[in-house]
Amino acid sequence: MAYREFPCTSCGAELRFAPGTDALQCPYCGTLNQIEAAPVEGAVDVHEERDYERTRRWLAAQGESLEAEDRPAVQCSDCGAETALPNPEVAGTCSFCGSPVVYRGASTRLIQPQAVLPFKVTQREANAAFRQWVGSRWFAPSALKKDARREVKPDGMYLPYWTYDAQTHTRYRGQRGEWYYVNESYTTTVNGKRVQRTRRVRKTRWYPAGGHVRNTFDDVTVAASETLPRGFLHTLEPWDLGALDAYDDRFLAGFRAEHYTVALDDGFGIATDRMQPAIDATIRRDIGGDEQRILSKDTRYHDVTFKHVLLPLWISAYQFDGKTFRFLVNARTGEVTGDRPYSKVKIAFAVLFAVLVIALIVWLNSAS
Repeated sequence: MAYREFPCTSCGAELRFAPGTDALQCPYCGTLNQIEAAPVEGAVDVHEERDYERTRRWLAAQGESLEAEDRPAVQCSDCGAETALPNPEVAGTCSFCGSPVVYRGASTRLIQPQAVLPFKVTQREANAAFRQWVGSRWFAPSALKKDARREVKPDGMYLPYWTYDAQTHTRYRGQRGEWYYVNESYTTTVNGKRVQRTRRVRKTRWYPAGGHVRNTFDDVTVAASETLPRGFLHTLEPWDLGALDAYDDRFLAGFRAEHYTVALDDGFGIATDRMQPAIDATIRRDIGGDEQRILSKDTRYHDVTFKHVLLPLWISAYQFDGKTFRFLVNARTGEVTGDRPYSKVKIAFAVLFAVLVIALIVWLNSAS
């Protein structure tokens, strides 16, 4: 594995990619070094979809393993120290002086990333987004909102992703429910007296239903790493994949990056789970009526394609009341998600207030 350096054209120091630009910036003299796209023989189109089944067969023939491997240390050009990045990281910083370290190609895996979504949100903007996010949490402790005013310095990281396209054909069996209304008599107490009233009640008649539906899926994103909780990552979507750039090591300079640890076929299994709500919604529309039940379904996937891309995140953690909480920022949109503590006092007051409101409504109804 080769180690790539990015020296400043003015002073020779190691450069870092500047979010929101198409340039590397020197942390010492401030010089901007433009990233100019250079034609590469045999390069893959940034938006080209790869055939899923063909690639699976190729990977099986190559015998790719996702086990951790021993990687050689590289010598830092700034301080001369030797450093090695922990698996699965392929971009980071020198352990001794903090200079950028990037392995050429940014992956030790057989499938190389074909595209990267460069950082757009700066570290300062990510910190401001975090403070605003904390301030908007209703049940966050008041002390946390005060602590959030302190400057935090999140780490920039490129996370590997698979994106999948697919056509689906689903056969299903279900039931269509149609509403009808009947009058029912009931007895209640008014001013201490038992009286009989009538009310209109909705009921449902169920009829058998069945058929088949088709869906088209484009760029279903699946994180190809288990480093971060998937629930958090889903919250940060959508990604502006239309702004992808062709992969270039220089975009990684100054940031952490990982190679994929979720295999291509495992990623597709996760993608099919993410497709189910859309398929179910299509089935329900096909069944029609006022209510629907899906009793069984059989989905076939065809024309499956994929891309392997790197997407940018700001990641950090904060301490509160002796516990550690993590937060993530989409480095394209500024969307924030993460762990947060809850104020037991605020929750208790909210519950008490809700109970009082319910009691008041019941009292007013009984008095009328």
